[in-house]
Amino acid sequence: MREKQRTLAGECRTDGHGLHTGEAATVTLRPAPDDSGIRFRRVDLPGQPEIVATTASVHGVDWETSLRDGEAEVRTVEHILAAVHGSGVDNAVIEVDGPEPPALDGSALGWCELLETVGLETQDTQARVLRVDRPIQIHRGDTSYSVLPNRGYRVSATIDFSHPAIGRQFTSLELDPDSFRAELAGARTFGLAAWEERLRARGLARGASAENTIILGDAGLEEGCSLRYPDEFVRHKVLDIVGDLALVGARLECHVVADRPGHRGNIAVAKKLREELTGEGPALGIETILEYIPHRYPMLLVDRVLEFEEGKRIVGLKNVTINEPFFQGHFPGHPIMPGVLIIEALAQCGGLLLMNEFENPADKVVYFMSLDDVKFRRPVTPGDQLEFELEMLQFRGRRCKMQGTAKVDGRVVAEAKMLARVVDR
Repeated sequence: MREKQRTLAGECRTDGHGLHTGEAATVTLRPAPDDSGIRFRRVDLPGQPEIVATTASVHGVDWETSLRDGEAEVRTVEHILAAVHGSGVDNAVIEVDGPEPPALDGSALGWCELLETVGLETQDTQARVLRVDRPIQIHRGDTSYSVLPNRGYRVSATIDFSHPAIGRQFTSLELDPDSFRAELAGARTFGLAAWEERLRARGLARGASAENTIILGDAGLEEGCSLRYPDEFVRHKVLDIVGDLALVGARLECHVVADRPGHRGNIAVAKKLREELTGEGPALGIETILEYIPHRYPMLLVDRVLEFEEGKRIVGLKNVTINEPFFQGHFPGHPIMPGVLIIEALAQCGGLLLMNEFENPADKVVYFMSLDDVKFRRPVTPGDQLEFELEMLQFRGRRCKMQGTAKVDGRVVAEAKMLARVVDR
């Protein structure tokens, strides 16, 4: 018999300073109705807007996971989400009166202890459970993930840092509320002292201190710092995975195997699992692509869009087969995809990102005006799957600057900066 959903049995509250913003904030966790999921509520903003904690709300994955809905944003959500999800909470409202929950001690332990002060309440509705029934693999540069069928929820991770105090570490944990509390919740975030100036210049780690971060000098742990687990560094990476995968919006039954995980890769996995849960499929299928751009065979070079952040970023795919017409002459007996077509495919993907900025995109056409810093790193051949990632650098009026890379199996095959203009058909 399936388990029922759970929420908090009462309200609980704590305060402190954010890890990255350094700003003071108070968080109040409240019970929530069946099937409402986890929601952040910015009580300091007019109207107290809510942000649903799912992959659709992800706004940033640079050293932290941030969520956004309209003008409301909440940063560094991974630790509190790990605690909520790891403790078996399905529905809750997390009220915060600032842009970032308190860091507490840099782990999820303080959040677990806070939840324990009020306990959990079983609800009437059955819990949403995602059981993975086939292997899923995702590659992002040097990072790779496999999601495998499993009875229960297990996360295995490997990290490899050149720092002498970290090195190569591996851990594998079967997770339920008890094991999460005992084996994972206390693993703290960590950073090198040498990173401090660079991170703070980018508006990050402004609240980091020895009270909430394991700080590493050039040779090892800084004076006065000790580890809670011998492999605390890799355990914290697992904690981040649990927090980021909480954005799937369901309890998970699978084995996640991660090599050199990070927030960007974690969210890519979460989005894929969310697709499995909802049956929504990719961000844009071929039917929608055909509506947005005018290209047709043999010049349509984007098969689908995997990720889409409006006004910011897009990730698309092109499956390269021996049936491509250009292979007949480029080159007979030694088929290589022409570099100019790789850039064309990259540009088409960028056009999809740009077209979403306008009403009635079917009435517009994207003209590319210039290409800069074009580089070809390795050949593309039949059987390869091209992955395009483009970031919008600047958008003014009808002109846009974008930067894009094309990859095969996580390795860059081409890159370019592009200037484009949108015109009426």
